[in-house]
Amino acid sequence: MPETSAKKKYQIVDFVSLPGVPCPCGTARRAFADADDSPTTIHVTEIADDARVHYHKEHTETYYILECDSDAQMQLDDERVSIHSGMCILIPPGVRHRAIGKMKIINIVFPKFDPEDEYFD
Repeated sequence: MPETSAKKKYQIVDFVSLPGVPCPCGTARRAFADADDSPTTIHVTEIADDARVHYHKEHTETYYILECDSDAQMQLDDERVSIHSGMCILIPPGVRHRAIGKMKIINIVFPKFDPEDEYFD
């Protein structure tokens, strides 16, 4: 007979049920911020317009492009890079970045996302 009082070792998140949170990139749905065993947070972010240039001192972000307009780009420091669905971009601390154009991404943030680690010029 299964034990009902044991704590599960896994966590499942349905992004559809998570509230959207405004961010410099658009609207993010953030998972695993409250999971003690997770060193990261996972975000699904929808970017409707040009995002604000920002950087992080502690966070490394990994963007996986789910979908985007044909003219979408990423600004990474002083360079603009054309992107398309299926691309993955590693953004280490200190790299100024923003999404340009409409897109939907998965963002893996390490360590866990902290809004205090967003800086704007």
